[in-house]
Amino acid sequence: MSTIHLHRTTTATPEQYVAGLTDFGPGRSKLFGNSSDAYLKVHRRSGSHADVTEGSGGIWERLHYDWSGPNRVVLTTTDSNVWGGASGHVYTFTRRPVGTTDIDVVVIRDGKNLMGRLLGLVLGTIGRRVLDKAFEDSVRAIEARNKAGLANAGRSSIAA
Repeated sequence: MSTIHLHRTTTATPEQYVAGLTDFGPGRSKLFGNSSDAYLKVHRRSGSHADVTEGSGGIWERLHYDWSGPNRVVLTTTDSNVWGGASGHVYTFTRRPVGTTDIDVVVIRDGKNLMGRLLGLVLGTIGRRVLDKAFEDSVRAIEARNKAGLANAGRSSIAA
């Protein structure tokens, strides 16, 4: 089993990041490169919970999303072709007085078969850089999405 800790500071608020994290619409792969639209299926969604299958490159997992806490989102793997047991992600958000947000992510990968155990070993060692880069890319994409939203809001208020 591999446990990977990731950290980023962002200009996005916790609410903005959670909005991106829980946007299961088309184009999700623009925010999260490891979530191909071809694998994406929302089984159920309610106020602060969702049951979603996602993945890419032949690896998929069904996740229970829980964003009912104000500063935390928990993704629990409920089924996968490679991950089992205690697999999942926990995102924790800390607001900073300067207007930024610290995001800490814990990724747990518990392989349920030979492929999963090998991938878990790789992710726990040299693959950590791949996860870190993917996380950095998602933070940048959500920041860009929020800036574009502000620019569009400003244009529509000017036009009004």
